[in-house]
Amino acid sequence: MVRFLSVAAVAAAALSLAPAATAQTARGYYAATPLAAPAKASVVTRTTVWKCGEGVCTASKATSRDAIMCELVAGEVGKLSAFRANGQDFDTASLEKCNARAR
Repeated sequence: MVRFLSVAAVAAAALSLAPAATAQTARGYYAATPLAAPAKASVVTRTTVWKCGEGVCTASKATSRDAIMCELVAGEVGKLSAFRANGQDFDTASLEKCNARAR
């Protein structure tokens, strides 16, 4: 029993050391990774609030299509190195199209 508790304590400690970006990505439907750190900790696109930190901006699901959401956030934070919606990464062509709207 004591050995089990020790293993559980070690596992819990290891999970608490996971990168903050991973935890933040898990909280949002969208995850946008800007090439440069945004100037603000949060941005708003239409009615969607994006929280930025640890190199990634996340947001809850919105009513717009995923491609539109990518273009909107790129317009606010600049070019993106990656964009994920509902756990699916945008492919290179989709990301290039998205980045065409970057500021």
